[in-house]
Amino acid sequence: MVTLDIFSDPVCPWCLIGKAGLDRALERAGDHPFRVRWLPFMLHPDLPREGVDFGAWLETRFGGRAKAARALTDVEAKAAEAGLSLDLTRIARMPNTMDAHRLIHWAGIDGCQTPVVEALFRAHFSEGRDIGQAEVLADIADGAGMDAAVVLRLLSGDADLDQIREGDRAARAMGVTAVPTFVVAGAHAVPGAQPPELWDRVIAEITAQLGGTAE
Repeated sequence: MVTLDIFSDPVCPWCLIGKAGLDRALERAGDHPFRVRWLPFMLHPDLPREGVDFGAWLETRFGGRAKAARALTDVEAKAAEAGLSLDLTRIARMPNTMDAHRLIHWAGIDGCQTPVVEALFRAHFSEGRDIGQAEVLADIADGAGMDAAVVLRLLSGDADLDQIREGDRAARAMGVTAVPTFVVAGAHAVPGAQPPELWDRVIAEITAQLGGTAE
């Protein structure tokens, strides 16, 4: 297996769109060569832990209501092209994602990282749930087969906060400036939300190098 590290943030729409492109290629390949790991990159580390009002945050970020609306429309259009249906009107809070990244880290230990990442994307972009809230994260953990009570207990303390901060710093030190960023075999970076056709080629090349054929 070849490691595919994905630097991502669960409030990044391009990360969701990029995942959709990768998923389509992986489905077409069948027995693909990747061992996927989700690694932390905090897009908005300075947000308060309780998050902020999404509408106000969006207008400040994009310079007014009209520009914010255009940004949302652009995201929804790109998502639709990738076969995704979002409901951005349901988002009330822009969360700080530190605790979501902690959950992703623990999910890696439990062997259910990708289902948890998928549930975080779905909660934020389709269901309008605040993924900065411990109860929401515990429910997501429970849905992926994790122990919700353990997750709640961990979230109530400082477990692995430093590890997530260090992971974020390490990503930036190695040159990651935006997400998604995919790193193949610890060496080859693929930045941005790429179409499935690019991943088709990558998978075929890796499979050939490993002496097999992609299905």
